[in-house]
Order: sequence, then structure tokens, then C-alpha cells
Amino acid sequence: MKTIMARSNSQDFSSKRHHFHWSKKVSNEDDENPTLKSSSNTTEDDKTETEKVMVEEPSEPTQTPTPKKKLQAIAVSRLRSVLTVFGRNRSQLPHSLGTRVVGTLFGNRRGHVHFAFQKDPTSHPAFLIELATPISGLVREMASGLVRIALECDKEDDKKSVRLLEEPLWRTYCNGKKYGFATKRECGPKEWNILKAVEPISMGAGVLPAEGPETGSDGELMYMRAKFERVVGSRDSEAFYMMNPDSNGAPELSIYLLRV
Repeated sequence: MKTIMARSNSQDFSSKRHHFHWSKKVSNEDDENPTLKSSSNTTEDDKTETEKVMVEEPSEPTQTPTPKKKLQAIAVSRLRSVLTVFGRNRSQLPHSLGTRVVGTLFGNRRGHVHFAFQKDPTSHPAFLIELATPISGLVREMASGLVRIALECDKEDDKKSVRLLEEPLWRTYCNGKKYGFATKRECGPKEWNILKAVEPISMGAGVLPAEGPETGSDGELMYMRAKFERVVGSRDSEAFYMMNPDSNGAPELSIYLLRV
């Protein structure tokens, strides 16, 4: 009986030992597995960080402008500078007029009327014409009231387009009456001396003494000088209105340029 009990106990003990070793082995394997898992997790994290770096690195060059964009920016800046210089030079041209100009009417008592429009009193005239009308007749018209002078030229399709102020020949009308033709003139030494003589005068009328061999009242030069308002209707129409501060109504003298 004791022998049987001892055998059973030994068997139970051995089975327990086997169970104990197996469980220990299992526990050892369980302990090793977390180490492998942790190492695998570390490897995955490293891969993720490496991928992030590889994804972020190509984005850096996109922030810097490409050579093509730089060239375009340089081209635009140069074009702007050229246009600025061109605009400044164009504003200094003799034929460039603004909305306020200086107008001078002059001529000998028995001579023809000359009209000159200047950008300012010291600049060369941008528009100078000689009318077939004697200045004495224009003075009589102005004494009777308002004067409207219309200058017309022909528009030809086959002719090269020119600026309105550069047209050479004009038909002249004064208060509805035809007064022959007006011709564009260049400012010579004689005309320039007259404009320089009346340069200090901003507004007014008077007589300049005769120069040269001419004597008597016929050699005297009559002039009228005032500021005009320039209105551009189109490339084929412009108007000049005399600005008279003493006149409350319409301007005393108006000049119209028409290309029809």
C-alpha cells in the first residue's frame, strides 16, 4: 500500500515537474516574443521616419523659384523701366500738349494771322499755322462778339495716318464764313523772336514795335496772348477754348480742328 502511494506521489511530482518545465518554457518564449515585437516596432518606426524624411526632402527645392520664373521677373522689370523712360521722353517732345496750353495770336496790321500753341511759355510751339485772314478783319470780328474759328482738313484712307496737329493744309471758317485756307508753318527765327518777346506776358493784347526797314503803323506787330483749354474729342477732332477770367459766359475765342 505504501509502495503504491509512493509511486502515485512520485508520478504526481514528476508530472508536476514536467508541467512546471513546460510552463517555464512557455513563459520564456513569451518573454522573448516581446523583445522581438519591440525590436520590430522600432524598425517600423525607423522606416516611417525615413519615409517622412524622404518625402519632405524633395519639397525644399520647390520653395526656391525656378530659373524660368526668374527670367520672366527680370523681363517684366526691364519692360516696365523701358516704358517709364519712353513715357518721360515722350512728355518732353515739342508736340506733346496737355489740357492747358498757351495760345498766341500775332501778325502785322496788314498781314496774315498766325496762331501758335505752346505747352508752356518757354517751349517751342507744337502747333503753328498761318491763316489767309488779315489780322485787321479778325480784330473786327472779335470786337463784335464771340469768335469761332473752324479748321477742317480731309481724311484720306489711302494716306498714311498722321497726328491731327501735323496736318499741312486746312480750310478756314470764321463764324460760319469761309476765309480761304490755313497752312501749317515751322517756327523760324522770326516767329521764335516774337514768341520770346511776349514770353513774360501770361494774358493780354498789345502792339510790338516794328523791326527792320518797315516804318509806320503798318510795320507794327499786333498780338493777343492767353491760356487755352484743350479738349480732345477723338484722333480727328480737337478744340481750344480761351480761358478769360473776366468773362462769365462762353469763351471769347474758340478754335476747332476737324478732320472730315
